[in-house]
Amino acid sequence: MNKFKQKNSQILISFLMLTVGSILAAYALETFLIPNTILDGGVTGISIIISKLTEIPISFLVLMLNIPFIFLGYKNMGIGFLIRSIYSMILFSLSLSYFENLGEVTNQILLATVYGGALLGIGVGLVIHFGGCVDGTESVALIISKKTSFSVGQVVLVFNLIIYLIAGTIFGIDRALYSLLTYFITFKVIDFVSEGLEQAKAALIVTDKGTDMADEIFKRLGRTVTKIKGKGLISGEKEVLYCVLTRIEVYELKKICHEMDQSSFVTILEVSEIIGDHIKNNKLRKKQKLKATQL
Repeated sequence: MNKFKQKNSQILISFLMLTVGSILAAYALETFLIPNTILDGGVTGISIIISKLTEIPISFLVLMLNIPFIFLGYKNMGIGFLIRSIYSMILFSLSLSYFENLGEVTNQILLATVYGGALLGIGVGLVIHFGGCVDGTESVALIISKKTSFSVGQVVLVFNLIIYLIAGTIFGIDRALYSLLTYFITFKVIDFVSEGLEQAKAALIVTDKGTDMADEIFKRLGRTVTKIKGKGLISGEKEVLYCVLTRIEVYELKKICHEMDQSSFVTILEVSEIIGDHIKNNKLRKKQKLKATQL
């Protein structure tokens, strides 16, 4: 019964934080950035451009344009990610519509860039930290990253540079440069809030159920795991799992560890650089797993 209450309280807290993050991100956009024609990156940035040119409500565009990206993310992240992301995006869209008539907080472009970018980063960071998403770009970037040699951060940066190049052509080079500055501020704040300074993370998991947990991580995240034999001073023989993943997969990894072995000990580490071949192609993963089962 206590476990049931604990699980319900965790779900409640996560959705509460998703709510706060979505509303804060929408507030930053509608009261700091959009009135000063400063663009966010990703799908939101595309929505702002289309809205400025056609007068279609940005709240509608954000929701519609994100739908296909979220279902792509669902195939890689599971039903939990889909539910949390749909909830976050609907609330984000409704909040954009609500804050649209509030007016700008400041017309000082530099203040709008810095404070709007910081507030947006806090909001999006909270959403990511609790397993949701308000922009489908990272979901697509994750898929591309797994099939190419590019990291998630590199793919997102290329997407956003293309968006800012288009914005510079339409709204002027100064708006594109301010938008790029906003992106870097937002990106750093997101990293701080979601507990990571880089896209790549490493997880060390000490558990009694190493094989089962490794299989579940591979099944749900598509990430291979290195198993190491360990021995605790008091707890005795243990299995230590080492796994490299991205920041938006950390929430799902924690969930897997909690479901598979509540006594497991998990440490999330920062990864500054990855050297060597990293299996990203699903076909290669399947072949490797098949070989492992045949040994």
